[in-house]
This record gives sequence, structure tokens and C-alpha cells, in this order.
Amino acid sequence: MLSRPSVPSDLSVTPDPSTASDPNAVSDLVEPVLAWYDACGRDLPWRRPEATPWGVFVSEVMSQQTPLSRVEPRWVEWLTRWPTPAALAADSPGEAVRAWDRLGYPRRALRLHEAATAMVRDHDGQVPERLEELLALPGVGAYTAAAVLAFAYGGHSVVVDTNVRRVQARAVSGRALAAPTQTAAEVRLAASLVPDDPGLAARWNVAIMELGALVCTARSPQCERCPIREACAWQAAGAPPDDGPPRRGQSWHGTDRQIRGRILALLRAAPGPLPRGALEAACPEEPDRFARCLAGLVEDRLIEPDEAPDEAPDEAEEAAPEEDPGTSGDSGDLYRLPR
Repeated sequence: MLSRPSVPSDLSVTPDPSTASDPNAVSDLVEPVLAWYDACGRDLPWRRPEATPWGVFVSEVMSQQTPLSRVEPRWVEWLTRWPTPAALAADSPGEAVRAWDRLGYPRRALRLHEAATAMVRDHDGQVPERLEELLALPGVGAYTAAAVLAFAYGGHSVVVDTNVRRVQARAVSGRALAAPTQTAAEVRLAASLVPDDPGLAARWNVAIMELGALVCTARSPQCERCPIREACAWQAAGAPPDDGPPRRGQSWHGTDRQIRGRILALLRAAPGPLPRGALEAACPEEPDRFARCLAGLVEDRLIEPDEAPDEAPDEAEEAAPEEDPGTSGDSGDLYRLPR
């Protein structure tokens, strides 16, 4: 919900990387980054003036560990179907999981539904405006609370994600990459860079994240396009490579996450419950892994057993031989998305 006010055009001051944390150097970093964002930032629907706090909230939950190119179409579908917290809370958790589709980490869909329910119950159906109230919502941590406060309400907060950490590691600390996990020192550094003015602070938060996402990327930084290249401590040091241990990306193929995703995809596509035998198509070669993934989905409340109503068996059923355990014909072996 950020507007784009005009940005000062006089960017002639060259910052000194060695003093990047003092007020003057911070100002010299902020102005070029804001100017770059004004010209190059992506036009995403949740950044437009008409975006609602609920739309911003949904975008932040969806964007965690998910590329924005995949988030945008799903966000549009969600906001069309559930334009308010009350609309989502009135629907079932299973429909939230179904609509989540293949965004990944589907427990976020349940947390969104739980957060919407809490907003209706405790906040008159509105996204709360205070940091402590945001943090009390189900599934909301420090990053999401700070981002919603900044981007939905223009509040002064310190928004720290992977992109922010990487930009400040290079521009201020002279390192190729940030620490493997977020540190208190990184949060303090991010806080020192945020302008005091709430309006500028909100714009700085989104601008530095965008710079990390589009220019100061992890694997192929486009330093020739960077608005603070002349101020960058990493560039001044000759862009040394990361001296930490090799970092491996998260695998997907052949993991339990992949099997869980296949099971959920089958249930999303089905108009009703499916028997266990049909779900076994998600992992036919490894029955033990399938059983583990199925049990994990039930434990995480992403799916649930669907018990058929008790009925008195007829004579033919009584006379029929008992089926082997785990066959797809068992009425008690049905699964569905949560109600």
C-alpha cells in the first residue's frame, strides 16, 4: 500500500564505505536506493495505493521462500475469492489448502486461515496495526509483523529478510554473503540504516529488499546496475568470494516434501475424499515412505481421515472375506482436505 512520492534527484554525493553506519553515510545510501526503486521497482498489486492491509498481509505470508512470479497469480485469485479476513475465516481450512495449490510449504495456508479467524474474533475483522498484536497472530513472526506494519500502514519498523541481509553484508560489511542464519548484529545494522521518518522508513524497507531481489542477487549480482556500487564496501575490497563453508540449496526431488506435495495435489484435484489406495500413486515404489508422509500430513492437519457414517452391514458384507489391511476398499481408509 505504498505510494511513490518524488525522490531527490541530486545523487552526486559519493558515500564513504568506511563510515556507512554513521548518519551522513546512511543518508547517502538511502537516497540512491530510493531513486533506483522509483525507477526500477516492480509494479506488484500489493504495492499499489489501493492495496488493502489484508492484501499486504496475504502477500507477505505467500512470499516467504516463494518467488514473487509464482505468488502474484495466486494472490490475485485469493483476494478475488477472499477479499477480507472475514471471507476467508467463513470458509473451511481445506479450501485454503486447496487454493494454495503449488506455492509450497502449505502449512502457511492453514496459518493464514487461523490468522483470519483471529482477526475476526479479536480485531473486528481487520488486520491489526500494532506490532505486538500482529506478533500475536497465528504463524506471524518478527519479519511478517514488521513487513505488514511498514507496507500496510506505513509504520516505522525494521524489515529484515534474506535480500536485506545480503545487500547490507556487501554494501556495509564488505562480505560476499550474509551469515547462514540471521544474527542480532545483522538486525542492529539493519536498524541503523532505516531512516527515522516513518514514510521514508517504509519505502527504504521495500527498496532495499527489491535491490537484493533484482540486482544484488546471491549467485549473479549485477553490480554494474547497482545504484550504490561506488559506496559498496564489498566492491571496494575487490569483491572477494565468500570464505565460509559451501552452501547447499534445498533439494526437492526424491524428498518427503515432494511426496507430501503429490498427495496434496491428488486431494486438491478430487471433488471429495480419496481412498488410501488412490493416494498411494504418489509414491508407489516406497510404501514405508508413503505411510510416513501420509501420517505427517495428518499430524500437520493438512489432511484428515474421512470416516464413513456407521451403517449396519448387510448379509453379503458379513459373508464377504476380510480384505487385506491397507487395501483401497476400506471405507475407514478415506482421506480429505480439512473441514
